[in-house]
Parts: sequence; structure tokens; C-alpha cells
Amino acid sequence: MSELVIQLNLPRADFALQVDLRLPQHGITVLFGASGSGKTSVLRCVAGLEKARNARIAIGNEVWQDDAKGLFVPTHQRAMGYVFQEASLFAHLDVMGNLRYALKRSRSAQSGKSLETAIELLGIAHLLQRQPAQLSGGERQRVAIARALATDPRVLLLDEPMAALDQARKQDILPWLERLRDELHVPMVYVTHSSDELARLADHLVVLERGKVQAAGPAQAVMTAIEPAVVVGQDAGALLQGLVMAIDAPWHLAQVSFPGGALWVRDSGLKVGQAVRLRVLAQDVSLTTEEPRHTSIQNHLPCVVDAIAADAHASQCLIRVRCGGSFLLARITRRALAALNLNVASVAWVQVKSVAIVQ
Repeated sequence: MSELVIQLNLPRADFALQVDLRLPQHGITVLFGASGSGKTSVLRCVAGLEKARNARIAIGNEVWQDDAKGLFVPTHQRAMGYVFQEASLFAHLDVMGNLRYALKRSRSAQSGKSLETAIELLGIAHLLQRQPAQLSGGERQRVAIARALATDPRVLLLDEPMAALDQARKQDILPWLERLRDELHVPMVYVTHSSDELARLADHLVVLERGKVQAAGPAQAVMTAIEPAVVVGQDAGALLQGLVMAIDAPWHLAQVSFPGGALWVRDSGLKVGQAVRLRVLAQDVSLTTEEPRHTSIQNHLPCVVDAIAADAHASQCLIRVRCGGSFLLARITRRALAALNLNVASVAWVQVKSVAIVQ
């Protein structure tokens, strides 16, 4: 299968960045980690803005760096688009002028068509005659993304593109990124330390810590790993892909089905048939050995204990349970684990106290 290969070694001030990754050439791969973990450095090496040691960087059959063969393709010859934290548009050009400027560095015969597609998918046709100073922060970033796509890139690199935006503008731009992912089919590598952006956008996830890859794989699988657990934001938790099956209008609730069951969530204007992502934190899941009855918790599902691991505090443990074709995490005390006599392969029930809709 065609893939993006990133093998590199790059000394930093207080650690060495050592990465060996093979990323899918579809969807959004999120590079996640704390500030200073090496995320942006990986992106810059892929772009050729920094030159790593003992490196091999290739996408499909295109090799951009291979130190074993003395090969290094300069940035301007790499078929990639790069979006920085700041849009950095040319102030003396209108939006269309900024987009046309990008075409000058393109070597693709399809770049003109790619630009037209990007303008339509990002909804910026009405902005083409405006000056950058007349754009909001979210609009500037949408133009910057369209400019990066105008060159018909093999891969789109995004370095915390929403870091400079307030929460309202972030919510404006997220649906456009989802639309690009679903309709344009250009692979994206997206750097962030935001758990909300990760949960909403990631198809594939790479977790970095001090220059080392701590976990990598499909986002849903990485987020339900428990040895070690991947803590994203406030807690470890599962990411579920679901479909809205019913709306309970009198109670302002929606029922979302997923492989393994269904959950009731707060209705925020959802529609039957709509695809959504759900995030269920380990702290919001409890376990019982009998089907719950006469409880205020509305979401309970049969499950099988899949794995048990130590948690950060000695009094607690983290349990991964399988509900049909999906996994959830639960954090309980070791005392509760002993009282319930739970072991791997035990049959139980989960009670889900809270579910967050992230898409």
C-alpha cells in the first residue's frame, strides 16, 4: 500500500528526535504531544525546511530524502502544501492574487483545477476580491489552506493551523477541514496539542513525547490502548464513530448507534442518519456484574473485560472492555475490581454517565 515514510534523527537542545513512521496516504494523521515534543520538527523535516540525519522521507514512489543514497530534494521541488500557524498572506495582494501566486511554484498540470476545487470546498469564492486585512482569522486560514492546495500536493502539512484562533473561529474552520478530509482525498499530517482537534479530526494518531513515538496507529485503537494508556486532554477515553438513529424531541436527546450498541446523547440539532464522533472518558464509565435497573444512568451496555492495567495511582486501575465491535475504557478502584471479582474475559455491564459529541 502506498504510504508516507518518515525515518529521521534530529538532535534538539535537550533530546534527540528519533522517528520511524509509516503513515497512510489517506485521511488525517494527527501528530499529538505537548509543546516541545518534536511535532513541528517532524513536519519541517518532511517539508525539507530542516535536514535530519540518517533520514529517509518518501511518499509513494517519490523519495524526498535518502541519506544512504545522498539524496535530498529541496523544499520547492517537493509536491507538498504547508500551512503555518499564521496565515502569512501577502498584504499587497487580494485573496485571488495570493492564490494565483501559489500556482507559480506548481509543477502540476492539474494545479488550476486543484485551486478551483479548493475554493469551492473551503467556501471562499465570495472572498476572492478582498484584501487580507478585510478577512477574519478563520477566513485567512481557509485562504492559506486553499493556497497550499493550489499546487496539487501529494500531502498537506498543517502546523497547528488553529493555534492563533479563538474558540469561535476554531469552530468555524473545523467543518471545512472535515470536508477536505472527506471529499478531497489528499492525505493530511496535522500537528496539534489540542485534544478537541484530535478527537474531531484524527483518523490516524501519532503520540510524541520528547522526540520519541509513544504510540501510533488508527486513532480509535491508540486511544483505547491501556499499557500504557494514552491520556488525551483531561483523561484517557474511547473514540467512537456512530450514526444518529433517533431523536427524542420531548427530552432533547438523540440516540447514536455504533458497532457494539447505542448511546443516548444530548441533542444539539442532530439529524437522523448523520454521522458523528463520540468521546467517552474513562472517568465517566462504571462497571456492574448485573444489568443495571432503576438507575438514573440511561446508557448501559453488555460487555466483556478485555484487559486490566495499573493506573497512575496505586488505588486505581484502568479496564478496557469490549462492547460488540468497539472498546471502552473504565477507571475503577482496585477495591471495586476485587469486590466485583472481575478478570479478563469476565462478562459485565458498563454504565456510561456522560458522552461528548465531538463531530
